[in-house]
Amino acid sequence: MAFRRLLKGNIEWERLEGVMVEVARRYGREEARVEFLDADNWLSTPCVVEDRWFVKVISRQHSLLHAILTTGRNLGAFSSGQEGFFEHVGDPVEMAELELDATRRMRELGVNVPEPIEAFEHDGLGVLVVEYLPEFRTFDGLDAADVIRYAPDLFESLAHIHDAGLAHGDLRAENVLVAHGRLYLIDATSVREGAIEQARAYDVACALAALAPLVGGRAAVDAAREHYPMDVLLAARDFLDFVNMRPDHDFDAANVKGEIEKDASSDA
Repeated sequence: MAFRRLLKGNIEWERLEGVMVEVARRYGREEARVEFLDADNWLSTPCVVEDRWFVKVISRQHSLLHAILTTGRNLGAFSSGQEGFFEHVGDPVEMAELELDATRRMRELGVNVPEPIEAFEHDGLGVLVVEYLPEFRTFDGLDAADVIRYAPDLFESLAHIHDAGLAHGDLRAENVLVAHGRLYLIDATSVREGAIEQARAYDVACALAALAPLVGGRAAVDAAREHYPMDVLLAARDFLDFVNMRPDHDFDAANVKGEIEKDASSDA
């Protein structure tokens, strides 16, 4: 447990308190009500301020862990016969700025994301502020019927950002929210410029991996096919074993690959 706490980069209370005072000042509050989230988040310390703003506080240790994970993901891409396409991030402020920029760009494309507000530096920490979505549910908190209902929306959102040369890069059930009857994407990461082909296939593989345990491989592939041609699904198939090695995905990769290959044979 001590090793896990070390990796997760706990931030001293005095520094966190300083960030909250700065957030309150920026939004015209003498003081602010803050709720730190009991989330298994390795790359930031998240909290909700005044039930209006979702704030991520990023330390040097968080950015260091991000670099380690990025290296591992790029090695995984190599093992799948692809060039590494995840982008390294230099420091906590850059992490916050890149996620803010990715969120802004997705919003400009008409993809549902929390409203991006700002990113700034305070006491050597990176701070990201976006809209807080109350009463949301994550994809893995929905029943199967609702997952099937929203699954095509997930692939439609991904197709929009992919068509614009962007990618999510860290898609999993916890990063897909449903609020106010709409699907939202959160926690986009950075991928290398010019690597959209590989990043698109990886995103689709991650979406299939998130859906398959909830509704089965057949329904997941059917939803993907509403917005992606077979060549993209075949490219995604090549990433499925790598995605299945990630601790945040647990699905029957062989079943999903079999469903893709079944469709590819029938299309031939």
